[in-house]
Amino acid sequence: MKIVSLVPHATELLFALGLGDEIIAVTHECDFPPPARDLPHITRDALEPGLSAGEIDRAVRERTQGGESIYELDADLLTRLAPDLILTQAVCPVCAVSYEDVAALAARMPSRPRVLSLDPRTFGETLGDVRTVAEATGRREEGVALVNRASRRIDRVRLAVRDAPRPRVAALEWLDPPYAAGHWTPQMIELAGGEDVVGFLGEPSQRVEWEQVALARPEVVLVIPCGWDADRARQEALAGARELGRLGPARVVALDGGAYFSRPGPRLIDGLEVLAAVLHPDRVKASAGPVAHELDLARAASEAVGSPADASP
Repeated sequence: MKIVSLVPHATELLFALGLGDEIIAVTHECDFPPPARDLPHITRDALEPGLSAGEIDRAVRERTQGGESIYELDADLLTRLAPDLILTQAVCPVCAVSYEDVAALAARMPSRPRVLSLDPRTFGETLGDVRTVAEATGRREEGVALVNRASRRIDRVRLAVRDAPRPRVAALEWLDPPYAAGHWTPQMIELAGGEDVVGFLGEPSQRVEWEQVALARPEVVLVIPCGWDADRARQEALAGARELGRLGPARVVALDGGAYFSRPGPRLIDGLEVLAAVLHPDRVKASAGPVAHELDLARAASEAVGSPADASP
């Protein structure tokens, strides 16, 4: 089977099912596992490089409101590759090429590939996608094994934190302007032993005002910018230290949102363990490596000048 993946989390899932050799093209953002970086790219970013968080937000809103995507698809290459299956998504217009555009193109292609859209909104639905892709690719046994391993890890976290005090948590997936993380993130916080006080389970991430977040009285603020790693998350948090400090949290932690929170693939389980280790370090030890930075807000606010606009996403 020849497979094209148009979303990074689908690429990760395909590799986890042992289908790496059947992937013939991926997006320019597919960077995990490492072999994915060597595959042909079928998309490119329509936004210019080097934008700050605020500039990215404005550019994305302008393009989406104008009916334009922030990703460009190489339709000629896709047609020449003649895939049997295309994996994409429709749940977030900011995260991939338009599903409608992909479906329309596939209908015109001589190979008439099947287009499968993966659109999870909850943590449980991400595991359902494992079964869906496994069935579509003839890897049912591998899919069952992957779900079973994930379920055991989830249960270990749940048991470890079940009688622990639950800190009030605000998860922000963007800071300029602030967005409260939605979809599966509130459920991850609950499973990890916290209480999400700004996000809504199964709902898209929402633009919020700093005053709204402050009124929720978070004890822990998670900075998990969509698509960015822990170092960039830390830069964003440092630049926003004054606003974060006004929220009155006991802790602010910058995490690798791109790897462990914004992509609803197999590594969400790693993200759950990382989150539980952040909220309850005496009960859970994460195995994902150094993916979190705890900030000294008082010091950061006194030192922070300028912005991280010169850093690349």
